[in-house]
Amino acid sequence: MAYSDKFTAMAEAARTRVSSVQAHEVDVLLAEGAVALDIRDKEEHDIDHIAGSQHISRGKLEMNVEEQIPNLDTPIITYCNVNYRGALSADSLQAMGYSNTRYIEGGLKAYRALQNK
Repeated sequence: MAYSDKFTAMAEAARTRVSSVQAHEVDVLLAEGAVALDIRDKEEHDIDHIAGSQHISRGKLEMNVEEQIPNLDTPIITYCNVNYRGALSADSLQAMGYSNTRYIEGGLKAYRALQNK
């Protein structure tokens, strides 16, 4: 998918403000209580997602997250297909006061690539 220059710049800036986790770390973090938050569109989530993940599409994240995840200290791992929406979402959550939010570097594609080895 081709992204606009402005979108890419926004996403890259977000990536400098938030931390990422590597795909091989995800299952351990989930077992320790982190919430995987799929921020892709519903159609994408319905096709495939990390087992047990919660879903809020990127376009509704800021409106709906507090109802779904009210504790600002909850460890949250956002993800999309690769990086950009995940990083933007982690950055937004951080701006909203969520203190422990990161995104999966490489997104669902990286996570699935580990499982298919």
